[in-house]
Amino acid sequence: MIIITGASRGIGKYLMEEFLKLNKKVIGTYFKESSEFEKNPLMYRLDITDIRGTEKFAEDIKEYLNEIVLINCAGNNYNSFAHKSSPEEWSKVINTNLTGTYNMIRVLLPVMREQGYGRIINFSSIVAQKGIPGTSAYAASKAGLWGMTRSMAAENAGKGITINSLNLGYFEIGMITEVSDEYQEVVKKKIPTGKFGDPKNILNALNFLIESDYINGSSLDINGAIS
Repeated sequence: MIIITGASRGIGKYLMEEFLKLNKKVIGTYFKESSEFEKNPLMYRLDITDIRGTEKFAEDIKEYLNEIVLINCAGNNYNSFAHKSSPEEWSKVINTNLTGTYNMIRVLLPVMREQGYGRIINFSSIVAQKGIPGTSAYAASKAGLWGMTRSMAAENAGKGITINSLNLGYFEIGMITEVSDEYQEVVKKKIPTGKFGDPKNILNALNFLIESDYINGSSLDINGAIS
């Protein structure tokens, strides 16, 4: 069973569609109320920052939980220079990107440990590596995933569970597509390949990590050599 958080848009939506094409058993989560998804049995409305909600989610789908692959795509962003930032908005990013990821892992790890198998892939970002002005909340949340990934990997490696992170650059889908064309061109000029990545690269990396039992606690850069 593949579980993808943030499957309503961007990279999460792309991955869900691709795994379904491969006839994989997939369930996706989404946050905002949507008539498009509420009638879809493969989509589950969930606030991952709510630990009780994630516990209920795990309970509701427990009959399908076998050979679990958890792909943590759900994310939130807030841009502001730190000295001008809203503490409330800053915290929302940490709660979604870091604590929300922890919540999802926390409710599924016991099942993985009992079954002796699990694959967890967390989505980090080049933003945490580059030091980009105005991104302190996002960068902090994504950098926090590295330490959490390594620690949890060490805790669970003996139970057949691997936990890794992908450090994503800029792709043809995702947050970069929401900014102006002018800014997109500025970013492209900084990428040695001169283009945004094809999301198929992310899918290839996920399949590689899912099939690999000795890659654990690692961070894989997928960024066109920008870092």
